[in-house]
Amino acid sequence: MPTAEADIDLLRHLADVNGVATGFWDWYGNWKAVSADSLLRVLASLGVDVTPQSTVADVRAALEETEDAHWRRTLPPTIVVRQGSGAEFPVHVPDGHWVSVTWVLEDGGSGMCEQVDRWVPPRRVDDAMVGRATFRVPSHLPIGWHRLVATVEGGHVHSATLIVTPNSLHVPAQDGKRRWGVSAQLYSTRSARSWGMGDAEDLADLLAVCGDRGADFLLINPVHASAPVAPIENSPYLPVTRRWVNPLYVRPEAVEEFAQASPHVRAAVEELRLATAPVEEKDTLVDRDRSWEAKRKALELVFALPRSIHRDSQFRRFVARGGTDLANFALWCALVERAEGTHLPEEVSWSGAPGTDRARLELADRIEFWQWCQWIASEQLAHAQAVAVEIGMDLGVMADLAVGVHPRGSEIWSDPHMFARGISVGAPPDMYSQQGQDWSQPPWSPRALAEAGYAPLRDMARAAVASAGAVRIDHILGLFRLWWIPEGQGASAGTYVYYDHEAMVGVVLLEAQKAGALVIGEDLGTVEPWVRDYLRDRGILGTSVLWFEKEDSGWPMHADWYRRECLAAVTTHDLPPTAGYVEGIQTTLRDRLGLLVEDVEAVRAADLVEREQMAVRLREYGLTTSADPSVQERVEAMHGYMARTPALLVVAGLVDAVGDKRPQNLPGTDKEYPNWCIPLCDAEGVEVLIDDLPTNDRLGSLFSKLDHTVHS
Repeated sequence: MPTAEADIDLLRHLADVNGVATGFWDWYGNWKAVSADSLLRVLASLGVDVTPQSTVADVRAALEETEDAHWRRTLPPTIVVRQGSGAEFPVHVPDGHWVSVTWVLEDGGSGMCEQVDRWVPPRRVDDAMVGRATFRVPSHLPIGWHRLVATVEGGHVHSATLIVTPNSLHVPAQDGKRRWGVSAQLYSTRSARSWGMGDAEDLADLLAVCGDRGADFLLINPVHASAPVAPIENSPYLPVTRRWVNPLYVRPEAVEEFAQASPHVRAAVEELRLATAPVEEKDTLVDRDRSWEAKRKALELVFALPRSIHRDSQFRRFVARGGTDLANFALWCALVERAEGTHLPEEVSWSGAPGTDRARLELADRIEFWQWCQWIASEQLAHAQAVAVEIGMDLGVMADLAVGVHPRGSEIWSDPHMFARGISVGAPPDMYSQQGQDWSQPPWSPRALAEAGYAPLRDMARAAVASAGAVRIDHILGLFRLWWIPEGQGASAGTYVYYDHEAMVGVVLLEAQKAGALVIGEDLGTVEPWVRDYLRDRGILGTSVLWFEKEDSGWPMHADWYRRECLAAVTTHDLPPTAGYVEGIQTTLRDRLGLLVEDVEAVRAADLVEREQMAVRLREYGLTTSADPSVQERVEAMHGYMARTPALLVVAGLVDAVGDKRPQNLPGTDKEYPNWCIPLCDAEGVEVLIDDLPTNDRLGSLFSKLDHTVHS
């Protein structure tokens, strides 16, 4: 391992050219250098030929190999350009050989790339001289997924992915009109016909409730798939894949074939649904295991029903469009089901394992069932969005995209080469998590993404906007850099690894543009100013949360100082509902669970100061008038405050609309608190069903004020 200062500089140079940060600014404003051990481990995970035991000679050789690798390739694996902006790219050939490059559009059109008169000295690589020619992508190419084809003297042909992205997102919803909407945790929002948790039919009804009150969108939690065996993962932010949907959100009775079911099947399905009801009145938490046990059996009954010729054709076409990715996901589900867990035998431990092909034959029936579940889920979610459009909502569903996937999930099983080995993603130490955070999610390798033409990112983004008018990207900074933690090391031993943000953001914009969907980035926390400027210029809205927007003095930011290009909210799923916040529930819960490191009374005092400062702001804007406003009046006033901001989107939490107090998620807890399992309740803790929302006075009051303020 390098020890001298000059040796460290050489290692840092190797890290720099491979997109690995050698230091970072911590939460307290101090520059922290990354250790040599961490740099070597992270570089190794990127495929650089080093180990924690590497010598200076090894590092020097790796540096030379990094540069040679570029010259060995005739074309870069992927070239990303903005529409209207031609870009230059290198082409490497045996020195002195001629080469021509053709662009081929996704619709079949083609043409020649112009060679640029720019001489670059040849380089000796593997005992041969390699020359570099420079070509230019023409500026007139349309957005889309295209290819470049290089023909080298001697008849050798090479190709690369060419992605032309929008310079900035331009969709109908970016007309400058202010819009408001509602955020809800779909699983927690149940109806009298639910199977223990909210589903796609509940989503359609909830969209109607909000749309009828004037809302333009409904932001819901991620509905990505989880493993189909108990215990079902409760967190919607730790899925097994971000391309496919959790069949827990399917309503069995809404499947078209169910209408022709025999009385016997209908009675069996109804009996299964009734089994998902709480056993006792106090047993009201969302129980995914109980819901899935019943729903899986019901779906199997419906799957066995005959399909019409046209329905069967539609299903087969869905399977064909899903291709290898759907086939692998369905096989993984079948394998996990057979193994009763995600720890699979070695012979089927990944999609290319020796026993996988045999398993495809053995489990063909179950594979078809899991493919069918995805078809039905996509149909029902599409129906919900169609309802939103039909009743006049400008955006309808706003989907939520999680930042990563489960380490034993189907994405990694299907294509482990896309992920960095021996690495998990997290966050560096800060004032809230002084040891840092390890989210246990393996990251995509930037190199593998480029080699794959960013197809995994494309497919993920395409799936996110398939049945939505907008998408919120959780931790959008992950398109720029992620905190990589070497296996076996603490979170503080990590470092940032950079991604080609021009490519990453461009791919998301391309898919959003094609779908006509708005994009919102969750850019909370410490964000470099240029990143927010960059996202704004590319047409991506940011996120502003009332409790986080502060002036330098610590007082709440004045409403008219907020960003215009953002989604403004009073609270989020990681904070208590506003009614709970104004009563100090966040401190009470953390104290009860032993999560506070400071004196509880000091924390309560700080909470009180924050609430009193907010009360002053609300009076200043004339949003409260009485000396001691009620909790409901404060909640409505704070939403009115957000509606006074220039923000293009304003969102109200459904929990705030009904007076709920308990948080959905309490960061820093696992077993201590029932995260992601709290049903929608009123101020007294009594569950509120979707059936009762149209006549809920508290909801009507908040929505009417928000609708009037935003649209007036």
